[in-house]
Amino acid sequence: MCSLANISLCGSCNKGYRLSRGRCEPQNVDSERSEQFISFETDLDFQDLELKYLLQKMDSRLYVHTTFISNEIRLDTFFDPRWRKRMSLTLKSNKNRMDFIHMVIGISMRICQMRNSSLDPMFFVYVNPFSGSHSEGWNMPFGEYGYPRWEKIRLQNSQCYNWTLLLGNRWKTFFETVHIYLRSRTRLPSLMRNDTGQGPVDLSDPSKRQFYIKISDIQVFGYSLRFNADLLRSAVQQVNQSYTQGGQFYSSSSVMLLLLDIRDRINRLAPPVAPGKPQLDLFSCMLKHRLKLTNSEIIRVNHALDLYNTEILKQSDQMTAKLC
Repeated sequence: MCSLANISLCGSCNKGYRLSRGRCEPQNVDSERSEQFISFETDLDFQDLELKYLLQKMDSRLYVHTTFISNEIRLDTFFDPRWRKRMSLTLKSNKNRMDFIHMVIGISMRICQMRNSSLDPMFFVYVNPFSGSHSEGWNMPFGEYGYPRWEKIRLQNSQCYNWTLLLGNRWKTFFETVHIYLRSRTRLPSLMRNDTGQGPVDLSDPSKRQFYIKISDIQVFGYSLRFNADLLRSAVQQVNQSYTQGGQFYSSSSVMLLLLDIRDRINRLAPPVAPGKPQLDLFSCMLKHRLKLTNSEIIRVNHALDLYNTEILKQSDQMTAKLC
């Protein structure tokens, strides 16, 4: 019996689970031990009304300092949106911040248009939870399955708008890179042959400048969780070794319970899916990109955890879909 607005607020739990600080966890799991591996609990776990207020105020506590990358546009410079434009915000944690994984709770953009513009920008956003190729990201389903939409507010005495996406506690999730694709809903004049729409804009031409826009600011909001890769890798290797040697699961039951808890807490933050579809497996993405495990190692670890969950704990497995 958990809140739809915040899955960490529960009133009661299923058999085999206990209620701990509003969250359902396996009865034999010491959640404080899980914190030594990943600091799931943080001082920045605000309520949604608080988050919305802090995002409106652009509170610096929620800034995640990302690197803006785009070969097609520059910030605070007008561009022609008649072709799809792509930009990315990335962290490069494997190089710069190896002791952290990162949570996104919102995105904000400031978009300026020319006077009398009829443009209506449209965004497609893909998220890589723990690095990886573009194909290992998922698409934000705006307005579907209860997922939020962009909120657009015009700034006073300006042709600029603040576009804000508030994921909040319901849809907050892990991220390493956010890919943003921009299109326009307005039917624009056709491009001339060999025109890529990526050259310098001509603001002096009244027939063209009404179609130009610029993004003056873009920001990811969220926070970072401490991540002990060495400690987690050691626990995973124990399970892997026990599995390959055919050892009894109960010989490392504390490690099995610990990893089951971590897997559950990570996959619980997966994005929404259509009814009847399995949720995405973010845990395996973390094993691949942050612990650098091979595909065969990942399969063995997940299989060992599934066997322990069904045969020892007598719990049903939740099906997941491969992402990485």
